Amino acid sequence: MATRARSSTNSNSKDDRHAGGVDVFGDTSAPCAALARRDVGLNQALSHITAPHIRRRPGGFEGLFRIIVEQQVSVPAAQAILARCHAVMAPVCPEAAMQLGEDGLRACGLSRPKARYAIGLASAVKQSDVDLDALARADNDTADAALQRIKGVGPWTAAIYLLFCEGRVDIWPPRDVALLGAYRHACAQGPGRSREISQLALDARAARWAPHRGLAAHILWTYYAKIRGRTPI
Repeated sequence: MATRARSSTNSNSKDDRHAGGVDVFGDTSAPCAALARRDVGLNQALSHITAPHIRRRPGGFEGLFRIIVEQQVSVPAAQAILARCHAVMAPVCPEAAMQLGEDGLRACGLSRPKARYAIGLASAVKQSDVDLDALARADNDTADAALQRIKGVGPWTAAIYLLFCEGRVDIWPPRDVALLGAYRHACAQGPGRSREISQLALDARAARWAPHRGLAAHILWTYYAKIRGRTPI
């Protein structure tokens, strides 16, 4: 894993899941308009998609297991692996994962490290060493740190869980190549037509989009699906 990088804000709030009173699963038109006014790339992306598709997933073991599977593989590859997992794990839970074991998970398509991470997560949840349900009551920084203490969960994985499974608004997933591709493409369509931004620079720029960085990420993911000819999932 790379050096740990926090994806959330430094907030002392007891509940900063819905930053600025925004429910990311509700009406996001006002914060989207604000983001469009502040950044040309986001403005261009929004002009092509109208509104972001907000990914919403179940949390707990099932949610984090899925994100571990999705680490550093294409969307079609992840979907194929997950389909095989669902065929032999009903439901997707710690007990089912531990019954399959590392060899069973590898037979579904998980790499050796991912199979180890999944079994470690299952064991930790089963033994109550990890309480994923309690994350919903924690602020962004506390939840992020708790997730990153789990073997196999780094900054990107923690951010994706908090975005998709908990609907947090001010979380930015670092080093996400799809976000970079989308932002470069969007900027190339606007004034200046420049694609010259690095991954590091984009992650730094995202700080300007607080307290709605997560919403900005959803905008760019939706735009990325559009330019790739895909339906957002």
